[in-house]
Amino acid sequence: MDLSLRGKTALISGASQGIGKAIAVELSKLGANCILLARNTEALQSVVEALDLSVGQSHQFFAIDFNASDALKKLAETIAGSHSIDILINNTGGPSAGLILEEAPEKFEAVFKQHVVSNQILTQAVVPGMKQKSWGRIINVVSTSVRTPLDNLGVSNTIRAAVASWSKSLSNELAVHGITVNSLLPGFISTTRLDAVAKSFAEKAHISKTEMEERMKNSVPAKRFGEPSEIAAVAAFIASPAASYVNGISIPVDGGRTPTI
Repeated sequence: MDLSLRGKTALISGASQGIGKAIAVELSKLGANCILLARNTEALQSVVEALDLSVGQSHQFFAIDFNASDALKKLAETIAGSHSIDILINNTGGPSAGLILEEAPEKFEAVFKQHVVSNQILTQAVVPGMKQKSWGRIINVVSTSVRTPLDNLGVSNTIRAAVASWSKSLSNELAVHGITVNSLLPGFISTTRLDAVAKSFAEKAHISKTEMEERMKNSVPAKRFGEPSEIAAVAAFIASPAASYVNGISIPVDGGRTPTI
């Protein structure tokens, strides 16, 4: 099975921590050159320094706010103009928890911009180069909430579902060009995002964060939280030449928690 990404270049958003960082680490181990995007310059530098260099890979980063659409578009076009991007990882942090009826319309607009619009900007920038090579991988990190909405995450549920639908639509358009588009649906993964969600859930339930985390773990058949590296392993396969006929799907990586087939 051909998993090598030697000679490939990956553009990875949200790469300063958590799942994005883990994906960058895994892709670099398979030989990919990695270009990292996120807001925190210091954290990005730290990640770049941790990436594999064993087969002569070259890694770099750019600090960018995904809410700044004009700046993101300019940066994406600059990157695509100077690099041949083979793999795009769309990965953006989720919004704060809250009941959907209590959320302001402006929050929906801001989160839609941060997720759907930023994905569109990056994709439009890199797809022309992928078409020229008749090869490309676009992987969108979403959430299991697109299958089963999660309580107290109203805005996230709504916008994540939009991303999943966007991803499926895109997969139908690009498959003929040798470009696959897929979504990963992480469950409860040990990240700062999960930590914040658990804290919010605990406050709403009037229990300790530790007790809430145990409840969350017990809702997973595996009885534990996942690790970012476990998401990265699936992303690495989907990004590889071996996954050339995997297209247009949403893959839960959640220890079996999603209650649907």
